[in-house]
Amino acid sequence: MRSHKLTVSKVEPLTSVSVAISLDVPPSLRGAFAFKPGQHLTFLDGDLRRSYSICSTPADLTERGRLTVGVKRVPGGAFSTRAQELSPGIELEVLAPLGHFTTAFDPARSRNYGAIVAGSGITPVLSLASAGLAVEPASTFTIVCGNRAAAEVMFADELAELKDRYPARLQLMHVLSREMQQSDLLSGRLDAARIGELVKALNLDTIDEWFLCGPLGVVKAAREALSGQPGKIHVELFHAEELPLATMASVDGPPVNVTIILDGRTTDFAMERGERVLDAALKHRSELPYACKGGVCSTCRAKVVTGTVEMAANWALEPDELAAGYVLTCQSMPTSEQLTVDYDA
Repeated sequence: MRSHKLTVSKVEPLTSVSVAISLDVPPSLRGAFAFKPGQHLTFLDGDLRRSYSICSTPADLTERGRLTVGVKRVPGGAFSTRAQELSPGIELEVLAPLGHFTTAFDPARSRNYGAIVAGSGITPVLSLASAGLAVEPASTFTIVCGNRAAAEVMFADELAELKDRYPARLQLMHVLSREMQQSDLLSGRLDAARIGELVKALNLDTIDEWFLCGPLGVVKAAREALSGQPGKIHVELFHAEELPLATMASVDGPPVNVTIILDGRTTDFAMERGERVLDAALKHRSELPYACKGGVCSTCRAKVVTGTVEMAANWALEPDELAAGYVLTCQSMPTSEQLTVDYDA
C-alpha cells in the first residue's frame, strides 16, 4: 500500500463538470501500477483520500506508460473540484490500483457481458468493455448508460469510437431522463421498470456477467430488475455519503482485544465495542489501507481469522468473499471479546 508520486500528463474536459486525468507512469513503477480493468486509483492529499476508477486499459499502461481516470465534480467535493483545475506537470500522490469490480478476461473465453451505469459509473465500464472486446474476440458487451442529457455523457466520443470498432459485438444504449429521444424506452429515469423492459427488449437474458456502477438509486434499481437473471452481478457504488447505515450490534460490554496482521507484522490493542475496527486500528498502524470509509471501495478489506464482527454497510464484497470471512473494516464493529483480522489474506 505504498504511495508513489505520478505526474499529470494531460487533463481533458469531458463535460462541464468532469475531466479525464492522464498520469505518466515511469517504467520502474509499471509493475506496481499494473491493474485489472474496472479497478480504481486512490489519490492522497494530506489527510484526504479519494478513489477514482481507471478508464484506460492495461495495454495503455504497458505500451504507453499511461493511466487515465475520470473525475466528476460533486458539490463541495474537495479533490473533485481541484481536479478540474489540474494541469500537466503537476505531481499527485497515488496508491497502487485496487478493487474487485473486474473479471479475468481470457482470449479463449466466450461470454456475453452487460453493464448498467449512470453518470460517472461509465468510467470503469469503459475500461472493462475496451479490454474485454480486445482480449476476447468471441465475447460481446452491452452497455446501458443513464444520464440526464446528452451533454452530460462522460466519454461520449470514446464510447462512439468503441462502437465503431466493434459494431457487431458492442451494443450501446443511452437513456436520458431529461431529453426526449426517438424511443420512449430510452427517454426517462433509469428505474427498475425501465431496466426490466430494456433487458426484455434487448434479449439480455443470456448475459453471463453484469457490471452495475453509479449512484445508489440506479444500482438498487438494476439489482431489483436483474433479480431473476442467471448472470453473475458485480457492483461498484459511487457516493458513499448516500449509504444508509444498518442498526449495529449492542455496544455494551468490555473492550475487545484485537490483533491485526499487515505486511507480515502483527499488532495487538484493545478497542471499544462501539468503534469501527479500521478507526481503532489506525491509531496503532497509520499505514493501514483505506480510501472511502463508506463501504464502497473495498480498500480496507481484510479477513476475520478469529472472532466476529457486524458490518453496517457493504457494497463492495461479493457473496463468495463474505462466505470466506472477508469484511470491510471501515464498516465493522466487533461482536466478540477477541478479534483477529488479516489484511494480508
